[in-house]
Amino acid sequence: MAKIEKSKLSKKMKHDEILPLERENYIILGIGLLVIILGYIALSGNQVEGFSQLTLAPILLVLGYCVIIPVGIMYRKKEKKSGLHAEQVQQ
Repeated sequence: MAKIEKSKLSKKMKHDEILPLERENYIILGIGLLVIILGYIALSGNQVEGFSQLTLAPILLVLGYCVIIPVGIMYRKKEKKSGLHAEQVQQ
């Protein structure tokens, strides 16, 4: 019986550690969404062969989908190291 409870706890802990999104992640994802929206706005111009439709819109869309959104998902804060090494650096 104890093994079953232990395995449930370990599964719950693993589930919590899979994708811990924090405030910074949501900010980066929001910026990515904004860049994607700007890309679609630039794509919807009146000219068929304009600069914004042929150059600016694809750059914004690729930047949003392939760079900013994945960075927003994978970003993690660097943790401060404490202990003996930090004390040696200060001296």
